Amino acid sequence: MFVRNDAKEFRFCRSKCHKNFKMRRNPRKLKWTKAFRKAAGKELAVDSTLTFAQRRNIPVRYNRELVATTLKAMSRIEEIRQKRERAFYKNRMKGNKETDFLRDLELVNNNPELLKMREVELRKQAEKEARKLEMENEIDMESETEDMEVESEEEEQVEEPVKIALKNKKRTKKIAF
Repeated sequence: MFVRNDAKEFRFCRSKCHKNFKMRRNPRKLKWTKAFRKAAGKELAVDSTLTFAQRRNIPVRYNRELVATTLKAMSRIEEIRQKRERAFYKNRMKGNKETDFLRDLELVNNNPELLKMREVELRKQAEKEARKLEMENEIDMESETEDMEVESEEEEQVEEPVKIALKNKKRTKKIAF
């Protein structure tokens, strides 16, 4: 908190904000501040739900029903505010697809060599995928032949019990499977 000589209080969320305040920087010109976002029209600045969030320093006698209704109202107001913020954002972002498309189209028209580079990349990627498929097919064929050989060897061999020695601190056991 910073208190000026005229008793005006300034509360800062972190030291970054405090240091920028000391350097006399205008928060409306710093893109990361809330003041910039509101001044630039990037956030909902004028809305009736925002007036509910302001601090009130009027003491009220405690009443259980009043507290319960206040908590319900707070949650409802928060829901309404979030809906309005989403609608504001969607409205603000509405024309972006068209402008992005026009910007990309202009880039392609001005730089046709970019398309050639992209075609080369796509062809290399397709060749790499084709090689992967060929390798997988070869591995599958090899594994099938190995499986057939293993099955024929298993039929010829008779299973012998396998002895595994387990060591314990107290004694050693031999278990046959």
